[in-house]
Amino acid sequence: MSIGSAPAPLDGVPREPDPRRGAPIVDGHGRVHRDLRISLTDRCSLRCTYCMPEQGNEWLARSSILTTPEIVRIAGVAAEAGISTFRLTGGEPLLRRDVVDVVRGIAALRTPAGEPVQVAMTTNGITLPQFLPALIEAGLSRLNISLDTVHPERFRELTRRDRFDDVMAGIAAARASGLRPLKINTVAMRGVNDDELPDLVAYAISQDAQLRFIEQMPLDTGHTWDRERMVTREEILAALGERWDLEPIPGRGGAPAERWRLTGPGSPAGEHTVGVIASVTAPFCGACDRMRLTADGQLRNCLFARGEYDLVALLRGRQGAGGEAGHDGVDDALIDAQLRACIDAKLPGHGINDPGFLQPDRGMNAIGG
Repeated sequence: MSIGSAPAPLDGVPREPDPRRGAPIVDGHGRVHRDLRISLTDRCSLRCTYCMPEQGNEWLARSSILTTPEIVRIAGVAAEAGISTFRLTGGEPLLRRDVVDVVRGIAALRTPAGEPVQVAMTTNGITLPQFLPALIEAGLSRLNISLDTVHPERFRELTRRDRFDDVMAGIAAARASGLRPLKINTVAMRGVNDDELPDLVAYAISQDAQLRFIEQMPLDTGHTWDRERMVTREEILAALGERWDLEPIPGRGGAPAERWRLTGPGSPAGEHTVGVIASVTAPFCGACDRMRLTADGQLRNCLFARGEYDLVALLRGRQGAGGEAGHDGVDDALIDAQLRACIDAKLPGHGINDPGFLQPDRGMNAIGG
């Protein structure tokens, strides 16, 4: 427990404000937290082999999913504590019918300095043409689209769905929208797409997007992750180095991706970059400034955390389901206290490479990216 923090109750629900309210959220290792990733749903329109089974998935009960007023209220308390970036994830966030209302509510928030917060989203892009104009009008500022292959047949095998053309249409809509930087996220997998890594970068460049490769992590619902099937950071860079020279870009800060500038003979016109998120082989925990909120209202201080901090009991236990009544400021102080209690318990690192590492019980779709 950090100095000056409120004592933790036995049931995990704060009963008094934290004396640090109004100050930035800082963990016991000096990391200032500025990023909250909010899962809007655990459901997805794809069934990627590295994420979840094709059938037999157990979804969160709809009654347990946070409402838009509840999400915005939590985000508002977080913004008051210095959280300046909110990333909406899933599952697939565009499956949530009121996703535009969520974006609008969060985008209206301000940091303690009076600056508007940034609202980003990670999506598979399938319904982007339908939603994107309204999302931009509501205040969406950044967009990441997941794409693991540029081959339609391979896409069908990998996702177990025939939606490749829909994803392409979503990327085209994002390109035309003017939202920048536009990023494409790719999980690199041995024997699946490791033969097309440079082609994926070239495709991203053609769409005025930046490619971000992600090492495959132990976050699948079936707990079938195999380290040997993971394509490492060094292997990714070696594959790209066969086509381009890679110039490291300094100043990473708390960003999860290391970045390189594509240079040398054969490099595309203009300045283009590629990133690698190497959570397994080159962890960046020392600069982590992120916390997560699941669709059912549980706070997590790490993607790989095995413990969660309940906000539903605060939102619904004192004022009824819905989070719309009783906004007297007292409960906001307790939400703030729970945010801080969660981060007080944050470990120095995720421990993937420790002998005793245990994969989280929840899969990535239920945690949020």
